[in-house]
Amino acid sequence: MSGDSVPNGRLRVAAACVLALFGAWLGARVYLAHRAGEGGVRVPVGEASPPTASDLRDGPDPAQPPAIAIPEVLPAFALHDLAGAATPIDTWRGHPLVLNFWATWCAPCRREIPLLERVGREWAGRGVTVVGIAVDHADSVADFARKLGIGYPLLVGEQDALDVAAALGVTSPAFPFTVFTDRRARVVALYLGELHAPQVDLILGEVARLDAGQDSLAAARRRIEAGLKALAPAPPG
Repeated sequence: MSGDSVPNGRLRVAAACVLALFGAWLGARVYLAHRAGEGGVRVPVGEASPPTASDLRDGPDPAQPPAIAIPEVLPAFALHDLAGAATPIDTWRGHPLVLNFWATWCAPCRREIPLLERVGREWAGRGVTVVGIAVDHADSVADFARKLGIGYPLLVGEQDALDVAAALGVTSPAFPFTVFTDRRARVVALYLGELHAPQVDLILGEVARLDAGQDSLAAARRRIEAGLKALAPAPPG
């Protein structure tokens, strides 16, 4: 055995470990992107897209969502804002919330941003606040938000943001997904996949009924479930 065979062997083992770790990371990222409908049609910044065939093929089906134990009340948590300050979700206590979980590398997440901006403007008069929760690196999110001029509040986290998702019942997150609460912090709906205007209007309409004392949480959730099924395109014949 030559004098340098052992170090070379160790180098080969180390290189193999690095490649294996990179492969695992890449595989997980591709898996999450596929689950979130990454293959959908890309649209220019500033334009929202309608549902596409690939949304239905690759993304979560809102008409048949996986079984998720959604809590009745939004759990307490805090994440950092873009300035690095720890920000509790209670900052927006008393406001109906649209909590959008996303990542900069997720194409459907990027497509949702113009719609979320519009929702924040159009529903602000009724107290609704949109909050983006980026499961991503803080520097990537800050740069992305600057370039797009995102106007709604953004919180950022990695494992701590995934812990929040798990507390909401989403233990294997595929991005994007969005949580809707009423002003009492009750979780009215959890929508998996890319949002579109009809789904947002349906859910926020039910949130408004709850906040006006016109309905129960259970009835609102039933109506949302039925409404989302009615909005889902019929499967190809």
